[in-house]
Amino acid sequence: MMTPLFKGTCTALATPFSQDGVDVKALEKLVRWQLGAGVSALVACGTTGEASTLTDDEWEAVVSAVIRAAGGRVPVIAGTGGNNTAHVIHLAKRAKELGADAQLCVTPYYNKTTQPGLVAHYKAIAQDGSLPLIVYNVPSRTGLNVAPETLAEISRHPMVIGIKEASGDLARAADMIRLCEGRIAFYSGTDEVTVPLMSLGGLGVISVVSNVAPELTARMTEEMLSRRTKEAAELQLGLMPLIHALFSEMNPIPVKAGLNMLGICEDRVRLPLIPMGERNRALLAGEMKKLGLIA
Repeated sequence: MMTPLFKGTCTALATPFSQDGVDVKALEKLVRWQLGAGVSALVACGTTGEASTLTDDEWEAVVSAVIRAAGGRVPVIAGTGGNNTAHVIHLAKRAKELGADAQLCVTPYYNKTTQPGLVAHYKAIAQDGSLPLIVYNVPSRTGLNVAPETLAEISRHPMVIGIKEASGDLARAADMIRLCEGRIAFYSGTDEVTVPLMSLGGLGVISVVSNVAPELTARMTEEMLSRRTKEAAELQLGLMPLIHALFSEMNPIPVKAGLNMLGICEDRVRLPLIPMGERNRALLAGEMKKLGLIA
Protein backbone atom coordinates (compact mmCIF):
# COMPACT_ATOMS: atom_id res chain seq x y z
CA MET A 1 0.00 0.00 0.00
CA MET A 2 1.17 3.53 -0.81
CA THR A 3 1.92 6.25 1.72
CA PRO A 4 -0.21 9.24 0.67
CA LEU A 5 1.29 12.67 0.19
CA PHE A 6 -1.56 14.11 2.26
CA LYS A 7 -4.95 13.30 3.70
CA GLY A 8 -7.79 15.76 4.15
CA THR A 9 -8.20 19.10 2.41
CA CYS A 10 -5.85 20.50 -0.21
CA THR A 11 -6.76 23.94 -1.50
CA ALA A 12 -6.43 24.57 -5.22
CA LEU A 13 -5.32 28.15 -4.72
CA ALA A 14 -6.59 31.08 -6.71
CA THR A 15 -3.85 33.36 -8.05
CA PRO A 16 -4.36 36.97 -6.90
CA PHE A 17 -3.67 39.58 -9.56
CA SER A 18 -3.02 43.30 -9.42
CA GLN A 19 -2.94 45.72 -12.31
CA ASP A 20 0.79 44.99 -12.63
CA GLY A 21 0.60 41.18 -12.61
CA VAL A 22 0.68 38.51 -9.92
CA ASP A 23 0.00 39.98 -6.47
CA VAL A 24 2.58 38.01 -4.48
CA LYS A 25 1.77 39.69 -1.16
CA ALA A 26 -1.92 38.78 -1.48
CA LEU A 27 -0.95 35.23 -2.45
CA GLU A 28 1.23 34.88 0.63
CA LYS A 29 -1.64 36.25 2.75
CA LEU A 30 -3.96 33.65 1.26
CA VAL A 31 -1.49 30.85 2.01
CA ARG A 32 -1.04 31.95 5.62
CA TRP A 33 -4.80 32.08 6.12
CA GLN A 34 -5.21 28.60 4.63
CA LEU A 35 -2.56 27.14 6.90
CA GLY A 36 -4.11 28.77 9.95
CA ALA A 37 -7.44 27.20 9.02
CA GLY A 38 -5.93 23.70 9.02
CA VAL A 39 -5.65 22.64 5.38
CA SER A 40 -3.35 19.70 4.69
CA ALA A 41 -1.79 20.69 1.34
CA LEU A 42 -1.79 23.39 -1.33
CA VAL A 43 -1.91 23.40 -5.13
CA ALA A 44 -0.26 26.30 -6.93
CA CYS A 45 -1.14 27.01 -10.58
CA GLY A 46 -4.03 24.64 -11.02
CA THR A 47 -7.24 25.45 -12.87
CA THR A 48 -8.42 27.72 -10.04
CA GLY A 49 -5.06 29.49 -10.24
CA GLU A 50 -5.73 30.49 -13.86
CA ALA A 51 -2.58 28.67 -14.95
CA SER A 52 -3.55 28.87 -18.61
CA THR A 53 -3.11 32.67 -18.55
CA LEU A 54 0.22 32.71 -16.69
CA THR A 55 3.54 33.14 -18.45
CA ASP A 56 6.27 30.70 -17.46
CA ASP A 57 7.90 33.45 -15.39
CA GLU A 58 4.61 34.13 -13.59
CA TRP A 59 4.06 30.41 -13.06
CA GLU A 60 7.49 30.24 -11.42
CA ALA A 61 6.76 33.29 -9.26
CA VAL A 62 3.49 31.76 -8.02
CA VAL A 63 4.98 28.35 -7.26
CA SER A 64 7.95 29.97 -5.49
CA ALA A 65 5.72 32.26 -3.42
CA VAL A 66 3.48 29.40 -2.27
CA ILE A 67 6.47 27.22 -1.32
CA ARG A 68 8.05 30.13 0.55
CA ALA A 69 4.87 31.02 2.42
CA ALA A 70 4.10 27.38 3.27
CA GLY A 71 7.55 27.02 4.78
CA GLY A 72 7.48 23.24 4.71
CA ARG A 73 4.43 23.00 6.95
CA VAL A 74 2.31 21.28 4.28
CA PRO A 75 3.09 19.73 0.89
CA VAL A 76 2.97 22.09 -2.09
CA ILE A 77 1.81 20.61 -5.38
CA ALA A 78 2.66 22.49 -8.58
CA GLY A 79 0.26 22.44 -11.49
CA THR A 80 2.27 21.31 -14.50
CA GLY A 81 -0.38 19.81 -16.73
CA GLY A 82 -0.94 20.72 -20.34
CA ASN A 83 -1.30 19.40 -23.85
CA ASN A 84 2.42 19.51 -24.67
CA THR A 85 4.10 16.60 -22.92
CA ALA A 86 7.59 18.04 -23.37
CA HIS A 87 6.56 21.33 -21.74
CA VAL A 88 4.95 19.46 -18.83
CA ILE A 89 8.26 17.70 -18.23
CA HIS A 90 10.07 21.05 -18.42
CA LEU A 91 7.76 22.53 -15.77
CA ALA A 92 8.11 19.45 -13.57
CA LYS A 93 11.89 19.80 -13.56
CA ARG A 94 11.63 23.47 -12.66
CA ALA A 95 9.04 22.79 -9.95
CA LYS A 96 11.39 20.26 -8.37
CA GLU A 97 14.22 22.81 -8.40
CA LEU A 98 11.92 25.32 -6.69
CA GLY A 99 11.08 22.83 -3.93
CA ALA A 100 7.63 21.52 -4.86
CA ASP A 101 6.62 18.19 -3.35
CA ALA A 102 4.57 16.86 -6.27
CA GLN A 103 2.92 17.86 -9.53
CA LEU A 104 -0.73 17.92 -10.59
CA CYS A 105 -1.14 17.02 -14.28
CA VAL A 106 -4.44 17.59 -16.04
CA THR A 107 -5.21 15.35 -18.99
CA PRO A 108 -4.34 16.84 -22.39
CA TYR A 109 -7.07 19.06 -23.86
CA TYR A 110 -7.88 20.30 -27.37
CA ASN A 111 -5.38 17.91 -28.96
CA LYS A 112 -6.90 15.33 -26.64
CA THR A 113 -5.48 11.89 -27.11
CA THR A 114 -6.68 8.28 -27.01
CA GLN A 115 -6.67 6.13 -23.88
CA PRO A 116 -3.36 4.49 -24.95
CA GLY A 117 -2.10 8.02 -25.62
CA LEU A 118 -2.96 8.97 -22.03
CA VAL A 119 -0.86 6.06 -20.79
CA ALA A 120 2.06 7.16 -22.98
CA HIS A 121 1.68 10.81 -21.89
CA TYR A 122 1.68 10.10 -18.17
CA LYS A 123 4.38 7.45 -18.38
CA ALA A 124 6.66 9.90 -20.19
CA ILE A 125 6.14 12.47 -17.43
CA ALA A 126 6.54 9.89 -14.67
CA GLN A 127 9.66 8.35 -16.22
CA ASP A 128 11.32 11.75 -16.22
CA GLY A 129 11.37 11.24 -12.48
CA SER A 130 11.30 14.88 -11.47
CA LEU A 131 8.30 14.86 -9.16
CA PRO A 132 5.62 12.49 -7.90
CA LEU A 133 2.59 12.82 -10.16
CA ILE A 134 -1.11 13.28 -9.41
CA VAL A 135 -3.35 12.70 -12.43
CA TYR A 136 -6.13 15.27 -12.85
CA ASN A 137 -9.28 14.00 -14.54
CA VAL A 138 -11.75 16.80 -15.34
CA PRO A 139 -13.65 15.89 -18.52
CA SER A 140 -16.02 18.87 -18.26
CA ARG A 141 -13.04 21.09 -19.10
CA THR A 142 -10.86 18.84 -21.24
CA GLY A 143 -13.37 16.75 -23.17
CA LEU A 144 -11.33 13.69 -22.23
CA ASN A 145 -12.30 11.19 -19.54
CA VAL A 146 -9.76 8.78 -18.08
CA ALA A 147 -11.12 5.24 -18.27
CA PRO A 148 -10.80 3.18 -15.07
CA GLU A 149 -8.69 0.59 -16.90
CA THR A 150 -6.41 3.34 -18.21
CA LEU A 151 -5.88 4.75 -14.74
CA ALA A 152 -5.15 1.26 -13.42
CA GLU A 153 -2.34 0.92 -15.95
CA ILE A 154 -0.97 4.41 -15.22
CA SER A 155 -1.12 3.75 -11.47
CA ARG A 156 1.43 0.97 -11.75
CA HIS A 157 4.24 3.48 -12.28
CA PRO A 158 5.89 4.22 -8.90
CA MET A 159 6.01 7.98 -9.54
CA VAL A 160 2.22 8.14 -9.96
CA ILE A 161 0.85 8.73 -6.45
CA GLY A 162 -2.73 9.88 -6.86
CA ILE A 163 -5.63 11.21 -8.85
CA LYS A 164 -7.78 14.28 -8.56
CA GLU A 165 -11.02 12.77 -9.80
CA ALA A 166 -13.35 15.51 -11.00
CA SER A 167 -15.72 13.71 -13.34
CA GLY A 168 -18.43 13.73 -10.66
CA ASP A 169 -19.29 10.15 -11.67
CA LEU A 170 -19.16 8.12 -8.47
CA ALA A 171 -19.74 4.79 -10.20
CA ARG A 172 -16.76 5.47 -12.47
CA ALA A 173 -14.70 6.55 -9.45
CA ALA A 174 -15.64 3.33 -7.64
CA ASP A 175 -14.34 1.29 -10.57
CA MET A 176 -11.12 3.33 -10.56
CA ILE A 177 -10.59 2.70 -6.86
CA ARG A 178 -11.32 -1.00 -7.27
CA LEU A 179 -8.98 -1.48 -10.21
CA CYS A 180 -6.08 0.52 -8.76
CA GLU A 181 -6.01 -1.79 -5.73
CA GLY A 182 -4.59 0.74 -3.27
CA ARG A 183 -1.62 1.76 -5.41
CA ILE A 184 -2.54 5.48 -5.49
CA ALA A 185 -4.49 7.98 -3.39
CA PHE A 186 -7.89 9.20 -4.54
CA TYR A 187 -8.94 12.80 -3.99
CA SER A 188 -12.24 14.34 -4.94
CA GLY A 189 -11.87 17.11 -7.48
CA THR A 190 -15.56 17.97 -7.22
CA ASP A 191 -16.53 19.69 -3.98
CA GLU A 192 -20.14 18.45 -4.20
CA VAL A 193 -19.14 14.80 -3.78
CA THR A 194 -16.22 14.94 -1.37
CA VAL A 195 -17.91 12.92 1.38
CA PRO A 196 -19.42 10.34 -1.01
CA LEU A 197 -16.05 9.77 -2.70
CA MET A 198 -14.31 9.45 0.66
CA SER A 199 -16.90 6.85 1.66
CA LEU A 200 -15.58 4.73 -1.23
CA GLY A 201 -11.98 5.06 -0.05
CA GLY A 202 -10.95 8.55 -1.09
CA LEU A 203 -8.51 10.32 1.21
CA GLY A 204 -9.73 13.88 0.83
CA VAL A 205 -10.36 16.67 -1.63
CA ILE A 206 -8.40 19.05 -3.84
CA SER A 207 -10.86 21.83 -3.30
CA VAL A 208 -12.14 25.06 -4.78
CA VAL A 209 -14.53 25.92 -1.94
CA SER A 210 -11.72 25.80 0.62
CA ASN A 211 -10.35 29.00 -0.89
CA VAL A 212 -13.14 30.86 0.91
CA ALA A 213 -14.17 28.29 3.54
CA PRO A 214 -10.98 26.45 4.48
CA GLU A 215 -11.89 25.70 8.10
CA LEU A 216 -15.26 24.18 7.24
CA THR A 217 -13.82 22.13 4.39
CA ALA A 218 -10.92 20.88 6.49
CA ARG A 219 -13.29 19.97 9.31
CA MET A 220 -15.50 18.02 6.89
CA THR A 221 -12.64 15.88 5.58
CA GLU A 222 -11.24 15.37 9.07
CA GLU A 223 -14.62 14.12 10.29
CA MET A 224 -14.71 11.68 7.40
CA LEU A 225 -11.16 10.47 8.03
CA SER A 226 -12.13 9.94 11.67
CA ARG A 227 -15.12 7.84 10.54
CA ARG A 228 -17.65 10.34 11.86
CA THR A 229 -19.73 10.04 8.74
CA LYS A 230 -22.88 11.67 10.12
CA GLU A 231 -20.98 14.80 11.10
CA ALA A 232 -19.11 14.85 7.78
CA ALA A 233 -22.36 14.48 5.84
CA GLU A 234 -23.92 17.36 7.75
CA LEU A 235 -20.97 19.59 6.85
CA GLN A 236 -21.14 18.48 3.21
CA LEU A 237 -24.83 19.32 3.03
CA GLY A 238 -24.27 22.62 4.81
CA LEU A 239 -21.64 23.62 2.25
CA MET A 240 -23.75 22.75 -0.79
CA PRO A 241 -25.39 26.19 -1.28
CA LEU A 242 -21.96 27.86 -1.10
CA ILE A 243 -20.53 25.33 -3.54
CA HIS A 244 -23.36 26.01 -5.97
CA ALA A 245 -22.76 29.76 -5.66
CA LEU A 246 -19.04 29.27 -6.31
CA PHE A 247 -19.85 27.45 -9.54
CA SER A 248 -22.66 29.74 -10.69
CA GLU A 249 -20.11 31.14 -13.15
CA MET A 250 -16.91 29.67 -14.53
CA ASN A 251 -14.34 28.90 -11.83
CA PRO A 252 -12.45 30.91 -10.55
CA ILE A 253 -14.64 33.95 -11.28
CA PRO A 254 -16.76 33.47 -8.12
CA VAL A 255 -13.74 32.49 -6.00
CA LYS A 256 -12.03 35.77 -6.84
CA ALA A 257 -15.21 37.65 -5.88
CA GLY A 258 -15.38 35.73 -2.61
CA LEU A 259 -11.74 36.36 -1.76
CA ASN A 260 -12.29 40.03 -2.41
CA MET A 261 -15.25 40.01 0.01
CA LEU A 262 -12.89 38.46 2.57
CA GLY A 263 -10.35 41.25 2.02
CA ILE A 264 -7.63 38.96 0.69
CA CYS A 265 -7.17 40.15 -2.88
CA GLU A 266 -8.58 42.23 -5.69
CA ASP A 267 -11.55 40.93 -7.63
CA ARG A 268 -9.48 40.58 -10.77
CA VAL A 269 -9.45 37.76 -13.32
CA ARG A 270 -7.77 37.56 -16.71
CA LEU A 271 -9.50 37.51 -20.06
CA PRO A 272 -11.27 35.59 -21.39
CA LEU A 273 -12.75 35.48 -17.88
CA ILE A 274 -14.57 38.58 -16.65
CA PRO A 275 -15.69 39.61 -13.13
CA MET A 276 -18.78 38.05 -11.60
CA GLY A 277 -22.22 39.34 -12.53
CA GLU A 278 -24.06 41.32 -9.89
CA ARG A 279 -26.91 38.85 -9.44
CA ASN A 280 -24.60 35.92 -8.78
CA ARG A 281 -22.32 38.11 -6.68
CA ALA A 282 -25.26 38.89 -4.38
CA LEU A 283 -26.08 35.19 -4.19
CA LEU A 284 -22.50 34.34 -3.24
CA ALA A 285 -22.36 37.08 -0.61
CA GLY A 286 -25.60 35.79 0.89
CA GLU A 287 -24.29 32.25 1.22
CA MET A 288 -21.02 33.45 2.72
CA LYS A 289 -22.96 35.47 5.28
CA LYS A 290 -25.12 32.46 6.22
CA LEU A 291 -21.96 30.51 7.02
CA GLY A 292 -20.44 33.38 8.99
CA LEU A 293 -17.59 33.86 6.55
CA ILE A 294 -18.35 37.56 6.12
CA ALA A 295 -20.45 39.98 8.16
